[in-house]
Amino acid sequence: MSAPAATGPRPHPSGDEAPLVLDTAPPKTLGFRDQFSFWANLGVSLIGFSGAAAFLAPESYPQMSLIAATVAITVGTVAGTAMVAVSGLPGAATGAPAMALLRGLFGTKLSYLPTGMNIVQCVGWGVFELTVIAMGVEKLTDGRGPHWLYVLLAGILTTAMTLRPLGMLRILRRYVTIAVGIAMLYFTVQLVRAGVPDVTAGSWDGFLPVVDASVALAVSWVPLASDYTRHSRSTRTAFWGALGGYSTTGIWCSVVGILALAQTRADQDVFDTLLGFTAGWLFFAVLVIREVDQSFANVYSTAMSLQNFAPRLDRRAICLAVGALVTGCAMLVDDFSKYESFLYLIGSVFVPLLGVTAVDWFLGRGRTAWNLGDDAPARWAMLLPWLLGFAVYQLINPGTIGWWADFWTRAQDALHVHPQTWTSATLFAFAASALGTLLLVRLDARRTR
Repeated sequence: MSAPAATGPRPHPSGDEAPLVLDTAPPKTLGFRDQFSFWANLGVSLIGFSGAAAFLAPESYPQMSLIAATVAITVGTVAGTAMVAVSGLPGAATGAPAMALLRGLFGTKLSYLPTGMNIVQCVGWGVFELTVIAMGVEKLTDGRGPHWLYVLLAGILTTAMTLRPLGMLRILRRYVTIAVGIAMLYFTVQLVRAGVPDVTAGSWDGFLPVVDASVALAVSWVPLASDYTRHSRSTRTAFWGALGGYSTTGIWCSVVGILALAQTRADQDVFDTLLGFTAGWLFFAVLVIREVDQSFANVYSTAMSLQNFAPRLDRRAICLAVGALVTGCAMLVDDFSKYESFLYLIGSVFVPLLGVTAVDWFLGRGRTAWNLGDDAPARWAMLLPWLLGFAVYQLINPGTIGWWADFWTRAQDALHVHPQTWTSATLFAFAASALGTLLLVRLDARRTR
């Protein structure tokens, strides 16, 4: 196996912090508790609370019962988190960040295509997260204070965290995760005390769409996972830390959201309900501050992706530049109606990419013959199952961007393929790309023999 760029011979001088360039060996200092805490914090999100309506009343379906929505969220979150945990295994094994791993899958030059897409989506979600943080602060202050100031402060904190990422993960484990757990427990108890509606009242008709939405919410972290699992002490630590941490709090966060939504008046939102409890502002503030780890992950992973283009560029310089870019954009963007749909479109390319990566890693060349160096030759054939999976995803879920959705709707009519209640864009796209890659792997093995 050719030596991956991220696991070259040069050790990092500090020994306990992330390397500054791509060709430096990463320290393997993160244990199970570090990984569990990191992913557990990512599983709690203000977006998860506010998006509860999509779980309780999915579009074009009658309102779900609380028990149906909870079961669907649990199934979808565990399935999606398992995909995230699997995507982090190559990083834990090789020490390479996520986009640099794609050199082994596609070749160095071809890996620039998904890397560019990941940069776009990470910057986009970073902008979105800074805006969400600012909105959360505005809720706490009843709209007082300038929006731009909250964005700026959140951007400065986010960027500072990226300069010492492993130190930040240790702080999460020691302090933040405990505070977040207390805040979540407080809101759970208060919501239950306020009265839980009949958990069986409602429908099960939207069960599979809610499962698919829950899977999609989790797998958005797939193209970032190896940026953090590369520092794990073992692949087992990386897998179980990610699976246990994110699935536990991801389910918890969504359930708290639907419980709060069930008690929210027509003239309120979910945040108003949480702030209405005694001392609710204090625990809500904990969750708002904690949201910075979402923006941190997006900014830091943007820097890791850029190093696939420029392996010897100092990570700190990239983080400062990306942090400034994301903060500046967050001050300018105020209409997220189509912006969010575009981000989901970009994100949909990484579900089938995981299918290709996982099959080639476990059954193909991955663990024995991936070349992660600067001279890795192109593997054009591996693009085919990726494109197949992407096409399957779009045929089932064309999205809401006008011209793009119109194109795939016409394709549905031409191919006589129309999504049913049991079809899942995420799972079907993953399966199509995985099966396509399996065929290529077997052909490659036969040719080798």
